[in-house]
Amino acid sequence: MISSSQNSRIKLARALAGSPKEREAGQAFIAEGVRLVEEALAAGWPFRFVFHTDELRARGVELLKRIKQQKIETEEVQARLLASISDTETSQGILAVLEYQPIPMPQAVDFVLVLDAIREPGNLGTLLRTADAAGVQAVVLAPETVDAFAPKVVRAGMGAHFRLPIQSMDWPGIGRLVESMNLGVCLADMRGTACWKTDFRPPLALIIGGEAEGASEQARNVAKQTVRIPMQGKAESLNAAVAGSILKFEVVRQRKARG
Repeated sequence: MISSSQNSRIKLARALAGSPKEREAGQAFIAEGVRLVEEALAAGWPFRFVFHTDELRARGVELLKRIKQQKIETEEVQARLLASISDTETSQGILAVLEYQPIPMPQAVDFVLVLDAIREPGNLGTLLRTADAAGVQAVVLAPETVDAFAPKVVRAGMGAHFRLPIQSMDWPGIGRLVESMNLGVCLADMRGTACWKTDFRPPLALIIGGEAEGASEQARNVAKQTVRIPMQGKAESLNAAVAGSILKFEVVRQRKARG
């Protein structure tokens, strides 16, 4: 059992939990909790090792058995040490260190989500989760967006990281991508056309702007049209994750209606 905070693997996991630079340098990230580790295992994602405590419940114990059957290295650690890595209030007693190996971008897509300066980890994770649910084929992170593999984002994504291509690009790269794939580019904006009146059926890149300042000038330069969500009440705007989710499922609704 690992009982020292100076253990090299404990120090690695703590660094990966805290810093995008450490995640980039180590080419690894962490997934904490039974559900996320299950998702990573089911996806065949490459593991480095798994920490666990002796406080696992039945579902966690069964998961640990499956992990060992896959010949993935496991280490029992003291609960206090796992808690020192975790940013959750109550640890579920299991944490995996995973290889940073994003899924490649498909060669052909007709529904891409572009996220412009989304800085709140929970919002980014929710946008990834709903992108997965809505059948988005790839997610592109523009500059100023929070690290997609930060622990809070991974947790809020609820397994989307293991199914979705997630790529970081600068705006010239995004422009080349949408042009090469012949995608129309639609930007969420309060002054745009009502989403119910916008045709989302052709191949599409949907841009969602940041929470505080909205879409950047670079996003507006790439976009071909703007779209808004008509609101009936007195609220001036919606949370980025909520707005993005509504628009993604409007794309789904229109395309299902076509079928």
